[in-house]
Amino acid sequence: MGVKELLSPSDIRRSTVVKWAWASLVANTVIILTGGLVRLTGSGLGCPTWPKCTDESFVPHSSLGWHGAIEFGNRLLTYVLIAVAIATFVAVWRWRGATPLLRRLTLVMALGIPFQGVIGGITVLTQLNPWVVALHLLLSMGLVVASTVLLVKVRGGQGLDVDELTRKLTYAAYGLLLVAIYLGTVVTGSGPHAGDADAPRNGLDPQLWSRIHAVSVWALVIVTVIVVWRLRQHPARSAALGLLVVELAQGLIGYVQYFTDLPIALVAAHLVGGAVLLASATYVVLLVSGSRDRQPVAAS
Repeated sequence: MGVKELLSPSDIRRSTVVKWAWASLVANTVIILTGGLVRLTGSGLGCPTWPKCTDESFVPHSSLGWHGAIEFGNRLLTYVLIAVAIATFVAVWRWRGATPLLRRLTLVMALGIPFQGVIGGITVLTQLNPWVVALHLLLSMGLVVASTVLLVKVRGGQGLDVDELTRKLTYAAYGLLLVAIYLGTVVTGSGPHAGDADAPRNGLDPQLWSRIHAVSVWALVIVTVIVVWRLRQHPARSAALGLLVVELAQGLIGYVQYFTDLPIALVAAHLVGGAVLLASATYVVLLVSGSRDRQPVAAS
């Protein structure tokens, strides 16, 4: 079967496409967790080179110990992610209900996985440079956003009309979230979990940048509270309230991990929480992005 036949429209069910969209979202979240565990266990250079694990072999040998197994295991998960991305791409392109936007989105997602692998290789070759490590995480977060958009659109989610101020406040909250996530990577780059004992740090004051990060999170929570209040008589209120709950839970984990010297389990939970938070916020933004040509539903 050629590429044209493989991607030609068929009677594939929407439910099948939804399942693959969910698989993409889950897989991109899991890779954030496993990548974090590589760093948190000090296994970032368990395979000291790339694309091979060592200069002589693609797989780790016993002298690399469990660090090599952890790092190599994370590399193998990339192939699982590629398989999921390809399957999602084919499912969407064969679905008769797919729009050109959805098809382009799955193409970008599919291309993003090998690009992510290249950045992972650069991370190893630069001896875990914290700024490259941050880029590695941010791209994964971008794929979480893309997967969420795909899932919502495939499920037939339609934007609800809200007044312009509420919409702008929702967009502002989303912008603050993106700032908070980036600042979180800066804090991580200055902290103790470098991925290897000899890996460089960014040289910034971790306490100062933790406080700056906390300010951005508090700003996010405050704006989200306002959005929830303005949506108190609106169908989108439950989604916005759910977002606020996730923000508070994520903030609580952040404070506890800070005051307990960054235990691995809490840092890992914070990473996954960041992906869940970003997916939740993306859903809310899509929900309030209704047509501006129709009469908006009262949100205040």
